[in-house]
Amino acid sequence: MLTQLLSGVRIVDLTQMLAGPYGSMLLADLGAEVIKIEDPRGGDPTRRIGPPFVQGESGYFMSVNRNKRSVALDLRAEEGRRVLYDLVKVSDVVFNNFRPGTMERLGCSHETLREINPRIIYCSLTGFGETGPYRDRPAFDLAIQAISGAISITGEPGRPPVRMGVPMGDLGGSLFCALAISAALYARDKTGQGQYVDVGLMDCMVSLLTYVGQYHLIDGRVPGPVGSAHQSVVPYQAFATKDIYIVVAVFVEKFWHAFCEVLGIDELADDPRFADNDQRREHRDELTPILERIFLTRSGDEWVKLLSEAGVPCSPINTLDRVFSEPQVAARDMLVETDHPRAGQIRSIGNPVKTSPFAEQRSAPAPLLGQHTDEVLRDILGYAPRHILGLREEGVIL
Repeated sequence: MLTQLLSGVRIVDLTQMLAGPYGSMLLADLGAEVIKIEDPRGGDPTRRIGPPFVQGESGYFMSVNRNKRSVALDLRAEEGRRVLYDLVKVSDVVFNNFRPGTMERLGCSHETLREINPRIIYCSLTGFGETGPYRDRPAFDLAIQAISGAISITGEPGRPPVRMGVPMGDLGGSLFCALAISAALYARDKTGQGQYVDVGLMDCMVSLLTYVGQYHLIDGRVPGPVGSAHQSVVPYQAFATKDIYIVVAVFVEKFWHAFCEVLGIDELADDPRFADNDQRREHRDELTPILERIFLTRSGDEWVKLLSEAGVPCSPINTLDRVFSEPQVAARDMLVETDHPRAGQIRSIGNPVKTSPFAEQRSAPAPLLGQHTDEVLRDILGYAPRHILGLREEGVIL
C-alpha cells in the first residue's frame, strides 16, 4: 500500500530526466496522484538511457517514475495545450523543470495557469533559478556539483576532482521541490492561495554545503578533499581490513575508550596526544597509521561485529550487492517488487518514508509511454470517446 499522506492531491508533472521526476515520485509515494505529461515523440529522454534495459524498458526511467500515470500529449499543439489547461483546472500542482522561458513559449506560464486555477501551486525547478546572471545557462548534475563547490571537497587529497557517486546536484533539487510543494499545499489550506515556487539546483547544492561552507565563511580557509575523513573529528574515516573497507566514527568522546578497548590499544586511550578529539585532530598523522595497521589484522565483518557490540558507530563499505542483501533493507521494505506491464517482475528501491501503522509497501511500476492517456482524459476530464479519437488522429496524443 502507498503512504496516503497526500491522498487527494493531483500533480501535473511536466518534469523529465532526473531532476524533478525523483521529487514527483516521492510525492507519489506519499499518495499524491501524479500525472506525468510526456511528449508523444519518445517521451521522457530517460526512457532511452541505458543499459540496462528490460524488454526495451530503461532501468534509469523505472528508478524515478514509479506510482505515476503517463499521458502522451503534444504541448506544442493548440489542442494539446487545451488538454493541459483542462487538467490544471482540476489539479493542485503543476511541476516543471524546463529551462526559463520554455513554459512561457508554450503558453503555460505561471500567470496563464493561475488565471485558469487561482489555487494552483506552480513549481519551477531550473539549474540556476528564474533570476540572476546565470538564469539562462543550461545545467546538468555534473555542472551543478562543480559550480557549487561540491566536487572541490570530494575525493582524495592530491588526486583529480571526482563527482559524488550519486547525482546529488539533481537529487538535491528534487528533494527541495518535494519539501516546497508539501509546504505550499499546507499554506494553501490555511490561506486558500496558490503559490509560485522557484527552485534552482545551484541554490540547493550551496545550501547542502552546510557546515563545510559555514567553516569557510567563519575562518576564510578554502577546504579541499579529505577522502573519507572529517575536517573536525578523528578517527572518522575508512580503514582497510583483511578483505573490505569499513568506516568508524568516533564522533563524541564516549566512544573513544570503547574503541581503544576493542582494538586492544587501551594505553592510547589516555595518551596525552589522543586523550580528546582536539588532541587527536592535532596528532592525526601519528594516530592514523597505528589504526591502519591494527585494522588489517581482522576481516571487516569481524571488526564491525566487535565495534557494534561495544556501541562504537561503524559500518562496512558495502558494494551494491551487499546493500541489497542487508537484513535491515528487507526489514524496512526498501526493496519491493512491481509487476511491470512489459518487463514483468522487477525489483525496485522502496519508499523511505514510513508512517504509522507501518504496512508492507505496494508500488505501481513506472508507466509505459502514454499508458494512461485515455484513462485520464476519460475519467478525470470527462472527454467523450469521439473527442479522444479526434485528438489521436490529429497527433496531439499518442
